[in-house]
Amino acid sequence: MSDITRLNLSRRQFVTGATAGGILLGLGLDSYAVGSSPAKNPQVQTLRGNSFNLAMGYQPVNFTGAQRTATAINGSVPAPTLRWQEGETVTLRVTNHLAHDSSIHWHGMILPTGMDGVPGLSFDGIKPGETFEYQFEINQSGTYWYHSHSGWQEQTGLYGAIVIDPKDPDPVAYDRDYVVLLSDWSDESPDRIYANLKKMSHYYNFQERTAGDLWKDIKNKGVVQTWKEREMWNTMRMKQTDISDVTGYAYTYLMNGATPDTRWTGLFKQGEKVRLRFINGSAMSIFDIRIPGLTMTVVAADGQNIEPVTIDEFRIGTAETYDVVVEPNADSAYAIFAQTIDRSGYALGNLTPDVAWRADTPKMDHRPTLGHGDMGMAMNRAGMDHSGHKMNGMSAMNHRQHGTPPTIVAAGYGNRKSVTANHHTTEFGPHTDMLAEAPQNGLHDPGLGLREHRQRYNRKVLRYADLRNLTSTQDKRDPSREIQLHLTGNMSRYMWSMNGIKFADAEPLELTYGERVRITLVNDTMMTHPIHLHGLWSELETGDPDYIPRKHTILVQPGSQISYLVSADAIGRWAYHCHLMYHMPGMMREVRVEKGGRG
Repeated sequence: MSDITRLNLSRRQFVTGATAGGILLGLGLDSYAVGSSPAKNPQVQTLRGNSFNLAMGYQPVNFTGAQRTATAINGSVPAPTLRWQEGETVTLRVTNHLAHDSSIHWHGMILPTGMDGVPGLSFDGIKPGETFEYQFEINQSGTYWYHSHSGWQEQTGLYGAIVIDPKDPDPVAYDRDYVVLLSDWSDESPDRIYANLKKMSHYYNFQERTAGDLWKDIKNKGVVQTWKEREMWNTMRMKQTDISDVTGYAYTYLMNGATPDTRWTGLFKQGEKVRLRFINGSAMSIFDIRIPGLTMTVVAADGQNIEPVTIDEFRIGTAETYDVVVEPNADSAYAIFAQTIDRSGYALGNLTPDVAWRADTPKMDHRPTLGHGDMGMAMNRAGMDHSGHKMNGMSAMNHRQHGTPPTIVAAGYGNRKSVTANHHTTEFGPHTDMLAEAPQNGLHDPGLGLREHRQRYNRKVLRYADLRNLTSTQDKRDPSREIQLHLTGNMSRYMWSMNGIKFADAEPLELTYGERVRITLVNDTMMTHPIHLHGLWSELETGDPDYIPRKHTILVQPGSQISYLVSADAIGRWAYHCHLMYHMPGMMREVRVEKGGRG
């Protein structure tokens, strides 16, 4: 049954950057022979079976024209795609050939806490020269991924895809199956990137507003309103274009390890349905994805089947996965276009019936700017008066609701109620620079930069509100209690936290084994945060209690709130954090699930 494959590829085969040339062909090649030599078309290996040897080591790469050293698994960036079968037990022996401790976390997998791969919580990590054996039963199917949970290793190459075939007939019909793994690469070391951000949070943001933008604002809003808004932003010492911490200035965006110049390419034949398994394995990048000329039918979110939704575009937060099915016409090549949320760059692939055909590169959409609604203020998103907005301490805010027990509504409907932000005393001080007093509802919001795409481009954009699980909700209990957590920080000082407390100083979030709780996240910052809960499903409350979609990562828009249900059905210590890598040291909690209650 085992298929232990250890790659032994030459350096030439790993060099996948602009200087490498050639086309990277799809990961689904085992279902479609292309007939190209491996030397010209290096591939990410797919490993199948239930027993695997994975070796972490250093690997020279060249994505930009400059040779750098990546941290790789089996000599590959991305790491090999692991293909498992639902119902089996997998064994993975991971050997660390790095000079530092390492680990692998199986993102989205529901497994015993000791197998989760988070040093300090799940286990001690893997020491240099040591081998750690992971073993767990697979009780789910779908698209997932894996990555290091040690230091910045994920940024430098330690990530790969997981595809789990269902034990029952797949409800999704398709003829061809490709992984589309998105990531971001920098020739700068992660330590240097983080140090730069700590010194100047907008170090990588060169998308300043211009005199032309000022003139547009005056024409649209008038001199007085424009003056008030500019004064407000200057007072806050924040930028309307501060959307991504690390931008295309530092990053080269990759699709299955290929740059936009080299382009990963997937092939199809006339009349085929193609399933594309999108995984955002980046460290810091949120992508908006479209395939010009094709509509996409979304069939799975975070590995779980959903009722199909046909759309033209969708946003994928860091660590999320979405499966879509497309039906391309055989007389065209199509661009798989993943532009970053701040429009500073893109990953690019090619879907074509002929390897010699290459689709035109789409233009990037308009560059978004932050507005008043992204501050969590109960006003329209434009033309608002900010005279009452306070920063850094918020001494004038109304906290009459603080300490008031929340009203618990039925399961599935948590996002229908308006949330009163109950700010904790720990949220006040120089470590937070803003608090959302009236957070927007994040369920129906496609997100910053996508809100006007129907009007601008006639595109339908996926919203969380569109997600309904394909099968009925397993745990139909109402929540017995609610937890409101605030995503907080001082953006100009690059300090991140939850409830104003950084991870190093935080107490665990305690859940009683068997209980069902509602977690409401309130994003007090002006950044979009992908929040990932290990070991337990996050059941997003989209308004239908019978078909609640299950996710492992929830994207929380700036100045907004969103709620989901959690069944505490797995004892152990679990990580709970923002999946933007440079936010993680502060914006993280331990979730502890124990029998016998919360003390």
